[in-house]
Amino acid sequence: MNHQIKWGILSTGRIAKTFATALKAANNCELYAVGSRDIVNAKIFAEEFDVPHYYGSYAELVSNPEIDVIYIATPHNLHLENTLLALENNKHVLCEKPLGVNANEVNQMINKAQEKNLFLMEALWSRFLPNIMKTKELIESGEIGKVSLLTASFCIQSNNGPEHRHFNIDLCGGTILDIGIYNIFLSLYLFGKPDSIAANSILSNQGGDNTSCYSFRKDNILSVMHSSFMVSQPYVVAEIHGSKGKILLEHLWFWPGNVKVILNDGNEHSYPFKAKCNGYEYEAEEVAQCILSGKIQSTEWSLNDSLLLAQTMETIRKECGVIYPKHDF
Repeated sequence: MNHQIKWGILSTGRIAKTFATALKAANNCELYAVGSRDIVNAKIFAEEFDVPHYYGSYAELVSNPEIDVIYIATPHNLHLENTLLALENNKHVLCEKPLGVNANEVNQMINKAQEKNLFLMEALWSRFLPNIMKTKELIESGEIGKVSLLTASFCIQSNNGPEHRHFNIDLCGGTILDIGIYNIFLSLYLFGKPDSIAANSILSNQGGDNTSCYSFRKDNILSVMHSSFMVSQPYVVAEIHGSKGKILLEHLWFWPGNVKVILNDGNEHSYPFKAKCNGYEYEAEEVAQCILSGKIQSTEWSLNDSLLLAQTMETIRKECGVIYPKHDF
């Protein structure tokens, strides 16, 4: 069996460049091709990342028989279309988060992947970071006692105009799907499906959420979270509070970083983690290992996990009155 999984990257934007950089450091991975809607952009990308094949259309990219898996790096509103294109051409898929704009889209992707017996995973890269996994391990081991509260935030001041994907309702703009997804994922990963959800948003003139807050209750654990494109925070942190102390995921908590435990008795200790590259290599390696093992989904971040995430975000949007006219039916 070939132990080098050949990747094709669909789109050439910022996140595509981040993932291309990570592939260079990932085990069992080879960056083989890139596709853009503009051949010039594809050529520039290929030259920058030393990619042997490049194409001026997505159809040409997914038609290359040598490619094993396609990384979908387009904006949210195109994920369904691009993922189905790749699957129809018998390519495994890693699709950037969110997998779909709503649960209906996610179900369509899952059904097609299962019909074609192909691997599909949402690129929720933080799920595979050692610091995030260590946090779950510490909670389950009782390191901070009985957990009662999670607080998490992700806020950035976006200076982009109303046509930008941060705000454009036709591009599924707003914080919930873009940056809020990290907060929501963390609560679901650590505690599971909430028993109840409450949410509120400040909406733009287009109807997207500029600022949102949302809270989950799971048994006796509250998760209190917020996201915004209107303000910047000097420290983007997540904290998990328990009866014996707290776990602190420090600045830019959804990135590779350290885990600090601060106990009520005054003791503190840290667990340092350093990524090989930028952290995206972990999800790439998970995909490669799954494909080499003949799996059609990851047990670490399953299709049911992605469906629950989509359903939860959809519930939050409904609570806040956020509707995407071209996607929500």
